[in-house]
Amino acid sequence: MIKEKKIKITIDGLAIQVSADQTIGKVARANNIKIPGLCFHPDLAVQASCRLCVVEIKGRKGLYTACSTKIEEGMDIVTDSSKIRRARKVNLELIFTQHCEECGDCIYKRNCTIRELAPKYKVNITKFPDRKKDYPVYKFGPSLIFDSSKCIDCNLCVEACKAQNVCFLETRKKGDFHDVVPSKDKNKDCIYCGQCLTHCPVGAFEGVGEFEEIEAPFQLKDKVVVVQFAPSIRTTIGEEFDMPHGSIVTGQLTAAIRQLGIKHVFDVSVGADFTTIAEADELIERITEKGVLPMMTSCCPGWVKYVEFFQPEFIPNLTTVRSPHIILGGLIKTYWAKKEKIDPKKIVVVSIMPCVAKKYEMTRPELKINGLRPVDYVFTTRELAWLLKKRKIDLSKVQPENIKDPFGVPTGAGVIYGASGGVMESALRTACGKISGQQLCPINFKQARGLDGVKKATLTIKGKKLKIAIANGTANAQKLLDELKEKPKAYDYIEIMACPGGCIGGGGQPVPVNAIIRQKRANSLYSIDTKKKKRLAEDNSIVKKVYQDFFNDHHKFHQVCHTKFRRKNKEVKT
Repeated sequence: MIKEKKIKITIDGLAIQVSADQTIGKVARANNIKIPGLCFHPDLAVQASCRLCVVEIKGRKGLYTACSTKIEEGMDIVTDSSKIRRARKVNLELIFTQHCEECGDCIYKRNCTIRELAPKYKVNITKFPDRKKDYPVYKFGPSLIFDSSKCIDCNLCVEACKAQNVCFLETRKKGDFHDVVPSKDKNKDCIYCGQCLTHCPVGAFEGVGEFEEIEAPFQLKDKVVVVQFAPSIRTTIGEEFDMPHGSIVTGQLTAAIRQLGIKHVFDVSVGADFTTIAEADELIERITEKGVLPMMTSCCPGWVKYVEFFQPEFIPNLTTVRSPHIILGGLIKTYWAKKEKIDPKKIVVVSIMPCVAKKYEMTRPELKINGLRPVDYVFTTRELAWLLKKRKIDLSKVQPENIKDPFGVPTGAGVIYGASGGVMESALRTACGKISGQQLCPINFKQARGLDGVKKATLTIKGKKLKIAIANGTANAQKLLDELKEKPKAYDYIEIMACPGGCIGGGGQPVPVNAIIRQKRANSLYSIDTKKKKRLAEDNSIVKKVYQDFFNDHHKFHQVCHTKFRRKNKEVKT
């Protein structure tokens, strides 16, 4: 074994022995030494564009960016001095010249880095006129808004889009500057994943209607408003109220929504139980009847858009099963409406989602049931948090309440949908049980878990081998698609989520986010699953009842649970 080389450096008088081939910034973070910066994100390549992380190295002239400068033996680094502070002040003033402030409804209102740095470095934020005051606002379908007047040209959004293998955002030379713009190339389009948003440090991106439209459904007096929240929300929204990452707030969330005046609160994890069974059945059918394999999950609308636009030859591989909130919305406007004797036209379904792509998904015409959309509004985790704060409802202090309605009691299989591999594991619990003809023990499929970009495994069930793969992030998905082009039978079942870590890293979730935060959110979902008495979707009592009393009509089952996909041309006009 080769012994790892260690070198000695000093940062602000602290002697540190570390592995070579690291940057000053990385060593500083590991030792809890804070150096300001805007253009660094651990998910992405170093940009070194904001110049706020400048440091001095004793014995050398000039200033060095901590994010990009590699450490060397004997370096003596200073992170704060009069020279450094002057440089940071000037750089901040220049950054403010290309960031038109709109702090009132910014997604970073709670934790804005530049607003925190400005008083620290005595920055006059209006010292120079706003260079971008007349820059355009772009709308990317029904999902995303990019206000280029707020963009500080850190390039993180371009890098995030590139990391997704989408490359819809790019830089274009304009005079002496290079500005971020959406591509005019007809072969490039937005997939609405929102990773540009989660990686932008200054709120230049937001969801369509974010904050401005959320009041609308909560003020309807002549409608029956139903609010349903996604599996991952219960372990992420607490962050907006300064609770630790991964805090489980299912009961508080239910109670808080009721305090908004909403009587009917449902859990999309129940919808996930329905999705699980339908998807497991479709997988078994494709395997036994030699259907199109590998079957690929389709509950992530960003991933579906990626296939429909960039890789349409794989459309037949997508499962036709609808996503959990769409299935539950459909059941609310059919089964539940009939049960409660409510005219479906008077029902308004609001989905609280971790994802801006869900704003796009709900508009798909293929999803309509009897002329009605299953879901009428999609709001992000951030939007709900904003409304709760506006109504002075502090989630951290709310007394938890349970959902008594059957659509509020999911199994563990439904809850883990929020993490990468969760859809796969849920479906495998059901499918493998049906194939083997016996109760699985244990029922965990840990091969599907974790934040690795691509996970692969081969399962043996009743003497038959089932080859599976899981990818999160569309660039990782493309790796699997490229492999399938060479080896079409490489896998039987594939789960794809467009966002890193799955829904817990979605474009509608609290920011900032990184791999450590995503892992804490996911761990909490699995802890909920472990504690559940029922962990198989088919054991959910409401699932059994709906299948017995409602889905015994094949037309109703297909109408609520299945859909279709088609090749897409470029949708975002630029």
